Amino acid sequence: MGSAGLNRAREKMASAGVDEVAIETFAHYYRLLEHGETGMIPESTIEPVEMERLADVEVSGEDAAAAIQRTAVIKLNGGLGTSMGMDRAKSLLCVRRGLSFLDIIARQVLHLRKEYDATLPLIFMDSFRTSADTMEALARYSDLPVEGLPLEFLQNKEPKLLAKDLSPVSWPKDPDLEWCPPGHGDLYTALRGTGLLDRLIEAGYERVFVSNSDNLGAVPDARVAGWFATSGAPFAIEAVRRTPSDRKGGHFARRKSDGRIVLRETAQTLPEDAAALADLDRHKFCSTNNLWFDLAAMKHALDVRQGILGLPLIRNVKNVDPGDGSTPEVIQVETAMGAAIEVFEGSRLIEVGRDRFVPVKTTNDLLVLRSDVYDIGKDFVLDQVSVELPYVELDDHHYKLVGEFDKRFPEGAPSMRKATALRVEGDWTFGKGVEVIGEVSLEASSAQRVGPGAVLSDQAETPAGGSAHA
Repeated sequence: MGSAGLNRAREKMASAGVDEVAIETFAHYYRLLEHGETGMIPESTIEPVEMERLADVEVSGEDAAAAIQRTAVIKLNGGLGTSMGMDRAKSLLCVRRGLSFLDIIARQVLHLRKEYDATLPLIFMDSFRTSADTMEALARYSDLPVEGLPLEFLQNKEPKLLAKDLSPVSWPKDPDLEWCPPGHGDLYTALRGTGLLDRLIEAGYERVFVSNSDNLGAVPDARVAGWFATSGAPFAIEAVRRTPSDRKGGHFARRKSDGRIVLRETAQTLPEDAAALADLDRHKFCSTNNLWFDLAAMKHALDVRQGILGLPLIRNVKNVDPGDGSTPEVIQVETAMGAAIEVFEGSRLIEVGRDRFVPVKTTNDLLVLRSDVYDIGKDFVLDQVSVELPYVELDDHHYKLVGEFDKRFPEGAPSMRKATALRVEGDWTFGKGVEVIGEVSLEASSAQRVGPGAVLSDQAETPAGGSAHA
């Protein structure tokens, strides 16, 4: 049944115009599934990893400038923000002063071009769902495109597979739900399949900096580019120290069998290894998804593997309709782009500050980003001005979706420079000029309002219309 299922999947992808390289890559992972591969990385096969710190590295101004002048920037921009109730590119979300993620990213790059007299191409890896909106939003930046290079290339798509027999699912009521992205490990497949990898090399670029479009801390920093260029490494990832909020996420480790660095995702962790995954003292570092790779080294690795880099499989079990648990169970075949670190001998990790990792995965993150915790300077780089990053936990029933979230902060986010934590239970609407100081909790009650100018403090809260406590 498996081979018949693969043939049907191949035909479906070919009919949809999917690139041949992507079809062969999918077939590689399909065969692994057929043979029972789970992609799991047992704790017994890995050990903790240590690394150097960017703060301790010396990079000359000359090396930094020379490196950034031969660097291209790719932003992963295929996400719709569906977990926050969005149906278009998450990067179109407003961050500050009417500026979206896309606006700030574009202006960061335009500023760096002037500062270093660098071409610094900015290219977005969009999905078929985010392409049109993204290109429309970027049209206002007429000086952003670089001659000879596109502003975007599209990530591939693949069929969801029925868990019971690995056949491609059919869902006539919404055919779009029959497809899924192959994970951000598709970056390398798409770069090769679109010809963009060769075009970048032919244009004289030596390295690429890749990051997520929802991480505004991921600036293509010349100092990091200089470190990577002088290190001689073919591939590197920026890592940060894990915090309690990262316990359920992936981490870096070293494989005992060959000493290679590996990135273990949550979906690759056995149930009996859950405690080790969450142990911040054992596995100290997680990925920012900010990575650097040498273009020539990447081309060589793909060429000798006939275009299939061979990243570890991630077997993601979901429902055809992710929002409806009663729909058939499917398997989504995915890979993580950071897992390429184990492909290259001599790969490196470097510990960076949390300022380079400001992802927005929930409206909790969005509230912090929209508050005054960060200043945005003339270079459009985020500058954390609060002593610590406040912990935010908003009631999912009222704040999870962006539309509902916006209704409850009609005058903008509260001041949180002096806050350590804000927990909100129930349905609260915040007026203009609210300030949060220390650790504050708002208790669930009937619909309540925090009045204009209210100060919520762990010493004396004045929510103006409800109760609060530290």
